[in-house]
Amino acid sequence: MASNSFMSSRSSSSTWTPRENKRFEEALATYTENTSDRFHKIARAVGSKTVEEVMRHYEILEKDIMKIENDQIPLPNYRVITSNGRVYGNEQRLMRNLKLQ
Repeated sequence: MASNSFMSSRSSSSTWTPRENKRFEEALATYTENTSDRFHKIARAVGSKTVEEVMRHYEILEKDIMKIENDQIPLPNYRVITSNGRVYGNEQRLMRNLKLQ
């Protein structure tokens, strides 16, 4: 396959820019697990990474998701500033918006 050799021969760094990550995320949503040549298509959509780099990035993402789901990595405590200027931590915001049924 021509795109195969094109993507594999392209040189790129192992770091990912925010723009590359955004393209990666969008391509993951577009090319689901059932898509043939999924990682080739994702690499083409990112535009600056090889198929191997995309696959490695995906493996890291999967591991991170597993750690988050298993509570091995705490979720960040984002500060939320409301329109009235009050600051809430993530837990405070969630509790404030909690509605019992």
